[in-house]
Amino acid sequence: MFPIRDTIRSRSVPIVNWLIMISNVLIFFHQSSLPESELNQFIQTWALVPSDVNPVNPFTWLPFLSHIWLHGSLFHLISNMWTLLIFGDNIEDRLGSGRYLLFYILGGISAGALQYFFTTDPNIPALGASGAIAAVMGAYFLFFPRARVVTFIPIFIFGGFVEIPAIFYLGIWFLTQVFSGVASLGMTTGMGGVAWWAHIGGFLFGLLMAKPFCVGRCVRQNYSDEYYPW
Repeated sequence: MFPIRDTIRSRSVPIVNWLIMISNVLIFFHQSSLPESELNQFIQTWALVPSDVNPVNPFTWLPFLSHIWLHGSLFHLISNMWTLLIFGDNIEDRLGSGRYLLFYILGGISAGALQYFFTTDPNIPALGASGAIAAVMGAYFLFFPRARVVTFIPIFIFGGFVEIPAIFYLGIWFLTQVFSGVASLGMTTGMGGVAWWAHIGGFLFGLLMAKPFCVGRCVRQNYSDEYYPW
């Protein structure tokens, strides 16, 4: 399943969401411009390498933050930014720009922390915004369960577009992450190079922390759960 768009119109301009996406793109361009030797050092320094983390040395904790701004390939970048484009604007609208930025960053850190504890190979760098974006998806699941996600579903060599309720689309997505994450625990190396536990950790952070981040604001906004087709 590939999401195309949702049915919620943002009531404000998602400035922070756009700045996050632009930052990710610029960092990827810088990363891609590096010679291979420098690129390897760049990844080793700023990606989350569990074996390099010393719990008693705070200076080794920085990759829990920096890894969410890196990507392994152009496809990795595009798929993450597309997902953030679909779901992020509504969460920024709900939380407000400042809270949204903090929510996004803490979601990414939490995602990295769970990946750190459940990694099957501590020497493999973990990088990407998908953990932080999973936190956004968890908040969307909570705030907009009756919205719909226009989804492309490939069927053999063809495909079709269907509207799936957000609660089902995101619920199915999360269950696949849990299944894959549990399955990966029996592997000596990661399954397909995907940080499943980062996705799980980010989504759970979104579910648990979206409402606390919205305290005082959501009541004033008088939001409903209705969605706005477009």
